[in-house]
Amino acid sequence: MSLPRAILFDVFGTLVDWRGSVAAGLAAYGAARGIEADWFAITDAWRGAYQPSMARVRRGEQPWTNLDDLHRDALGALLPKFGVEVPDRDLDELVGLWHRLTPWPDSVAGLLRLKRHFIIASLSNGHVALQIALAKHTGFAWDMIFGADLYRHYKPDQETYLGACGFLGLAPGQVMLAAAHNDDLKAARAFGLQTGFVSRPMEYGAPDARARPDQKWEVVADSVEDLAAKLGLG
Repeated sequence: MSLPRAILFDVFGTLVDWRGSVAAGLAAYGAARGIEADWFAITDAWRGAYQPSMARVRRGEQPWTNLDDLHRDALGALLPKFGVEVPDRDLDELVGLWHRLTPWPDSVAGLLRLKRHFIIASLSNGHVALQIALAKHTGFAWDMIFGADLYRHYKPDQETYLGACGFLGLAPGQVMLAAAHNDDLKAARAFGLQTGFVSRPMEYGAPDARARPDQKWEVVADSVEDLAAKLGLG
């Protein structure tokens, strides 16, 4: 393959440990208020609402809504199912946990290494404001942040992948998507982008089939540092 000129990164799961971070934040909130609950189960259910809520927007069943508001609506609906009640004003505080996620140990150094040779940018369903906050928290040194609100479309709509290529002035074949999710990579490949699979076996708390590539991607790596090495930055 020819080397890409730019690498776009999925963020949630690929670069940050959303599950461990959100569960820890929920547990700290509960401990401060004497609330006991299965915080990992709540985190999993919250993440489980992620794709369905975006799908409603993608199908036109709901007007454009950014990820903070989708997260807020989903959390408000699911907490009572776990026997947890919180004031409405606290929902915004809990949604803010997604702005302060912990990066995987290799993410910051790997991105800095790649940045010296490639354009690096996020391609996330998170909106720009969320991603700026997350970049400040993690130290992600992006050249550009691509948020879903730039196009008012969520992945896997083509507007997200091709829109990012257009902003960069590059053909899709000059751009790679790096992600821990096969479905994301399948969509990127369908629109002509190169693909890099980054395995994150602990994204959902334990290794499973989702951490393995399900087809022959251009690059398969076990970390962002490994991705850099396999792109010739050994």
